[in-house]
Amino acid sequence: MNNIRNFCIIAHIDHGKSTLADRLLQATGSVSDRDYQDQMLDDMDLERERGITIKSHAVQMDYEHKGIKYTLNLIDTPGHVDFSYEVSRSIAACEGALLIVDATQGVQAQTISNVFHAIEHDLEIIPILNKMDMDAAMPEEVKDQIVELIGCKRESIIEASGKTGLGVDEILERIISDVPAPSGDPEAPLQALIFDSVFNSYRGIEAYFKIKNGTLRKGDHVKFVATGKDYHADEIGLLKLKQFPKNELNAGDVGYIISGIKTSREVKVGDTITHHDRPCEKAIEGFELVKPMVFAGIYPIDADDYEDLRASMEKLQLNDASLTFEPESSAALGFGFRCGFLGLLHMEIIQERLDREFNMDVITTVPNVSYKVHTTKQGIVEVHNPSGLPDLNYIDHIQEPYIHAQIISKTDFLGPIMKLCIDKRGVMKNQHYLPNNRVEVTFEMPLAEIVFDFYDKLKSISKGYASFDYHQTGYKQANLVRLDILLNGEMVDALSTLIHRDNAYDFGRRMCEKLKELIPRQQFDIAIQAAIGAKIISRETVKAVRKDVTAKCYGGDISRKRKLLEKQKKGKKRMRQVGNVEVPQQAFLAVLKLD
Repeated sequence: MNNIRNFCIIAHIDHGKSTLADRLLQATGSVSDRDYQDQMLDDMDLERERGITIKSHAVQMDYEHKGIKYTLNLIDTPGHVDFSYEVSRSIAACEGALLIVDATQGVQAQTISNVFHAIEHDLEIIPILNKMDMDAAMPEEVKDQIVELIGCKRESIIEASGKTGLGVDEILERIISDVPAPSGDPEAPLQALIFDSVFNSYRGIEAYFKIKNGTLRKGDHVKFVATGKDYHADEIGLLKLKQFPKNELNAGDVGYIISGIKTSREVKVGDTITHHDRPCEKAIEGFELVKPMVFAGIYPIDADDYEDLRASMEKLQLNDASLTFEPESSAALGFGFRCGFLGLLHMEIIQERLDREFNMDVITTVPNVSYKVHTTKQGIVEVHNPSGLPDLNYIDHIQEPYIHAQIISKTDFLGPIMKLCIDKRGVMKNQHYLPNNRVEVTFEMPLAEIVFDFYDKLKSISKGYASFDYHQTGYKQANLVRLDILLNGEMVDALSTLIHRDNAYDFGRRMCEKLKELIPRQQFDIAIQAAIGAKIISRETVKAVRKDVTAKCYGGDISRKRKLLEKQKKGKKRMRQVGNVEVPQQAFLAVLKLD
């Protein structure tokens, strides 16, 4: 055990952790030149294209230092805020962390939140200044920021470059000298932490774990504490670039277990594995169920594809246990699914994967969050969908989820950023000036307000500089109303939204104007109305396409023209009763882009 080092890499998005991981793999000879490709640990096409890590990976490297062989287990973490729970479990499985900061960007919001996670778990932090080969690097300024953040000595910060390989040998030496070996008792009852799981279409779910105490042997009868299910360990082994089966794993080892599990719901990240006959006294702390934050409806464009969509969603769920879905129907869109996502990036990735991996054409409704509705009859009802709201006369009050948002930016952009947050009903909690002309502001704001286009606006007003991190803090009472859109008196449920009363009038008016542009003209007038309950707050009319029936009248009495126009009017009225209005696909998407 003294020669094992478990460490993870923490960084903000795009600070170069996947590239640096590539260099570590090459330096330790874990990958041959023939097999090497960029971003070795990102195996999804989407990850490579976007340059983000969606699924964390673990890999074991062997390294010889001063004649002693060491085993280095790198547990990679996804960088995006949506996957912060997975990051916290990866951190819990390690004894050390490489903190990577981009020398051109400096310390950003997620770097700070991940560092606090690592400090809570008493990890040894090795600070690394990456991208030193770039002309825009500001090493002295960024070193000041790192020293202020973690209080290390200036000379202990390693200067490195993932592109050129600068500093990689020093990083490996520091991992061996600074990161403590795992502590654990191989003779104690088995206690292992699951930090990730992947789906293999031939062998079922493979769980990745780190053994804290005890020993696991092939064929053992094991139990997963949180789900209470037990299995036989058909195969266990180490995670090199390919799986490496073993007969026995001891305390401190990181490995995988295959036991023929068919559904991803049975393997929960953060769960504890123990022996069935000799269980550990208590599970590893920190386990929680991953809660979806953002909800949206996903509907097939062609109603016949409903069953195919269900099959695709089930397959996706095998790969991604944090996706939740349940069937629902809408009068405007037919049958589909109500899906829960961890955040907006997660939702975007699921949509993209449905399109790429399963060729599904889908419509996604407006994303929203879950509300707690306190009613006079049924107690508290959780509502994910505006159409599921109880009648107004039964509602006592509605609570919505709130978040604690941390934004780091240059001081020049402070004014516009504060205006943006206050417009989104944010309340400022704290403002802290950092070195090098930067400021950190903390706001408390409703989650529903950042679900739309908050992040894009933040990036554009700060010229791409500001970084943003958030976590949910609980629910608060809010003055919310349901805004309905009516076409010729018929409600279009897919366009309904729950919105704060102060914003409802403005939003309703803009929505009606937008729909007037998008709905094609028919042979009859179409009334587009926005309503709160029975009260109409805005109206636009799409005028009918009319035939010039009076063209043949020239001169003569006006009553001849009037007679023809009255006749046309009757025909239009009849047509309006039988005609129905098709809402084009763009109209649903336009609601997302209302600015």
